[in-house]
Amino acid sequence: MVNGTVMLALRENPLGGGVSAEQLRRIGKELERHGLELRWAADARDARATLQTEVGIAAAVVAWDLPAGRARGGGSRGPEADDGSGEAAARAGEAGDDRTPAVGADVLAHIRRRFKDLPVFLVMTDDSEHDLDRLPLWVSEAVVGYIWPLEDTPAFIAGRVATAARTYHKEILPPFFRALRRFDDAHEYSWHTPAHSGGVAFLKSPAGRAFFDYYGERLFRSDLSISVGELGSLFEHNGPIGEAERNAARVFGAERTYFVLHGDSTADRMVGHYSVTADEIALVDRNCHKSVLHGLVISGARPVYLVPTRNGYGLAGPLPPAEIAPSGVAARIAANPLTPGAVSADPQYAVVTNSTYDGLCYDTVAAARALAPSTPRLHFDEAWFAYARFHPLYAGRYGMAVGPDTFEGPDRPTVFATQSTHKLLAALSQCAMVHVRPAPRAPVEHERFNEAFMMHGTTSPLYPAIASLDVATAMMDGTQGQWLIDEAVTEAIRFRQAVVRTGRRIAAAGDRPDWFFGAWQPDTVTDPATGATMPFAEAPTALLARDPGCWQLAPGAPWHGFRDLADGHCLLDPVKVTLTCPGVTATGATQEWGIPARVLTAYLATRGIVVEKTDSYSTLVLFSMGITKGKWGTLMDALMDFKNLYDSDAPLDGVLPELVEQFPRRYARTSLRALCLQMHEHLTRADFISSLDTAFQQLPLPVHPPQHCYRQLIRGGTERLRLADAAGRVAAAMVTVTPPGIPVLMPGESTGATDGPLLRYLRALEAFDRAFPGFHSEAHGVTVDSETGDYLIECLRRPEEPAGR
Repeated sequence: MVNGTVMLALRENPLGGGVSAEQLRRIGKELERHGLELRWAADARDARATLQTEVGIAAAVVAWDLPAGRARGGGSRGPEADDGSGEAAARAGEAGDDRTPAVGADVLAHIRRRFKDLPVFLVMTDDSEHDLDRLPLWVSEAVVGYIWPLEDTPAFIAGRVATAARTYHKEILPPFFRALRRFDDAHEYSWHTPAHSGGVAFLKSPAGRAFFDYYGERLFRSDLSISVGELGSLFEHNGPIGEAERNAARVFGAERTYFVLHGDSTADRMVGHYSVTADEIALVDRNCHKSVLHGLVISGARPVYLVPTRNGYGLAGPLPPAEIAPSGVAARIAANPLTPGAVSADPQYAVVTNSTYDGLCYDTVAAARALAPSTPRLHFDEAWFAYARFHPLYAGRYGMAVGPDTFEGPDRPTVFATQSTHKLLAALSQCAMVHVRPAPRAPVEHERFNEAFMMHGTTSPLYPAIASLDVATAMMDGTQGQWLIDEAVTEAIRFRQAVVRTGRRIAAAGDRPDWFFGAWQPDTVTDPATGATMPFAEAPTALLARDPGCWQLAPGAPWHGFRDLADGHCLLDPVKVTLTCPGVTATGATQEWGIPARVLTAYLATRGIVVEKTDSYSTLVLFSMGITKGKWGTLMDALMDFKNLYDSDAPLDGVLPELVEQFPRRYARTSLRALCLQMHEHLTRADFISSLDTAFQQLPLPVHPPQHCYRQLIRGGTERLRLADAAGRVAAAMVTVTPPGIPVLMPGESTGATDGPLLRYLRALEAFDRAFPGFHSEAHGVTVDSETGDYLIECLRRPEEPAGR
């Protein structure tokens, strides 16, 4: 018996009369006898719908002369209408004749984009037997065989299809997941850890039984010990685990790939710990994740920070080209007080965030060329960018694009890319990968790197997590990977255009205040084929989904607001959608009225919509592979509802009832519009975004390496101080404020003067939190006094101060 579904896309109606229809019914019955489910498609439109929704298809039987079907707006849907690319029509013309291409070609092309190696049988009719040698050449690559329904018995035809489906089912499983299923199917007793023994232990307790029933037996049966040698070892990288890692390296374009089970944070620490040692210099993108700092603490390295640009929304931009050029790097190193105590003034390691939280991604080959004179090792932290290799929009924009084929010569650095696979691909939480492309100037010996891997890994890995990394790899292998990412890109584009069009419709209607939210993106795009420039909202979806030029940050363009960029240096990722609110512009202009984004996202949360990040006047939403039109349509509806509530000056207790209930003295008898006005005026008076920009551009003075501060923290050499008492002190712990989610103060850095950039910004945050309870910033490294609301930060004690608290 075979499990799975067979799509039968045929011209004949199997319920109709005639010999052909009867034969098709018999073939269908025989397929069902093999355990296969049938999905009949009467035309190309039905076939495409089936391919879109039925991912469990194990084989397809397609008629070359399949009817096109009726498009939604009426009329025939031709083969080129599938995605606007005309791929099927172009391929059909490869035969060299001038006939109109058959619609079956469109379905075959769709299958090739949607599935990897799906067995497809092409159905021919008696009057087409002489046309076999006139089919386009690519058809023989797309099908595994041909069927003339009346020339063989139904049992034989069905047997061929069932055999192909069975083989397909076996081969689609990636190495480790296949071995894990095989082991699970053996139903062996467990004589090793974990102690729940396939979940049996949970059945001996009421709470355990509830836990078992909630997750199901299979999870616990596949939760195994490293004692199961036939599944391989995560530390030895052998057996099916090693095979899965090697397969991932092939798919992601690496020379070597390592599976990491404690998230990209562990992957960052792992790479940093391997790449740089005590008192060596590391070049660090200031827009980095805190795990990068943790790696510096562990290694004892001395960081020299590279400073990204910022725009009027307060969004962190890319590192400008001048910042990563040899002269810029040399200037940063020379000006850093920690350099004289370093082993050498030559950096051994550089780490760059790609893409940024807000979706800005570099030309990585150009970035590698710029940094190569300064460092032999380059680490791209791609926590939010694991999908980049699988779509042409991101060509040359990811770490593994840097290799001997794109960067020739002895100067090429070794490149690491750490990716949080679970964030925007399909893997379980905490699942990540390290990809490596070594260069001769900084070889990466597996045995040496594996020491760092084992220091940060676990001897008790969760096997379902390993399997999810294996499956995430398989899902991206081949054209199906591009199809999956293309769907997310396309839906993000449609949403972006819908936001702009909705704003235009509101302005044109004239029956309501003419404001709406915006999408952070170019105002216009240019078609490279024609040279025509058009508004973003009117551009064809296919153009926006295929041409990277539509998303590049042109130097000086007001829509992005970043300074000092170069052509092609940076690209905006369309799947990371930043919604902008009235109040400020990308170039920093402040408007008379505004809607701070924290109010909007608080409302969205009441609608069950949780955004990824909120800044002062913008909020970020992610369009991952799980996006649907229904999902983003719900967001559009919520944005319109918020506008209506704001325009009608709705009472706040009807918009954010839990907020008013929690803080009645502050928000009772307040309206939504009044709250937005109060918050906007507060942010404007405090010059909040300007203070943020200054704090992130004018970095605090380094005094000690981070590792020194950590030792003091552990041994009682630190104290918590209020901001009023913190001037001129040295930070002992990192301070990261969300928004924007970037470290503003690193361990070992001076807090500066009372009226300096850092303390002025932190006092502005403190004052905001007091003025608007319930909208406080998430500040890691800051303790808030529950009675006074004062911020306290961890600082090194002065030498004369006692260690007791």
